[in-house]
Amino acid sequence: MSFVKEFREFAVKGNVVDMAVGIIIGAAFGKIVSSLVSDVVTPPLGYLIGGVDFTKLAVTLPAIQDGAEPVTIRYGVFLQATFDFMIVAFAIFLLVKLINRLRRAEEAKPAAPPAPPRQEVLLEEIRDLLRQQQR
Repeated sequence: MSFVKEFREFAVKGNVVDMAVGIIIGAAFGKIVSSLVSDVVTPPLGYLIGGVDFTKLAVTLPAIQDGAEPVTIRYGVFLQATFDFMIVAFAIFLLVKLINRLRRAEEAKPAAPPAPPRQEVLLEEIRDLLRQQQR
């Protein structure tokens, strides 16, 4: 089997295509959540805690040697990334919870009873014919 043919078979498999769609939608969802966090959630939080912007929180350590740059520990960026993660995790939790609820509702619907075996159908027909003859 040629390399190109083998690659084509791999690339068009259903699982690969499904995974690609999932990654693309996940990236788009990530942008939405990032915007939600940075543009909607963080400003009111900053307002409530006195106008502090998480990303600007930092500690600057003095330079050890003359002429060296001071070291800055930007823990605010870390806090913001942690906060972003918590919101993303919560959004995914809610999405999975909704999907599970819909799945359970679908499973709870009563299934149509299976068709009776052919023998039973024939016996019922014979019974009905015998009833008709007795009348």
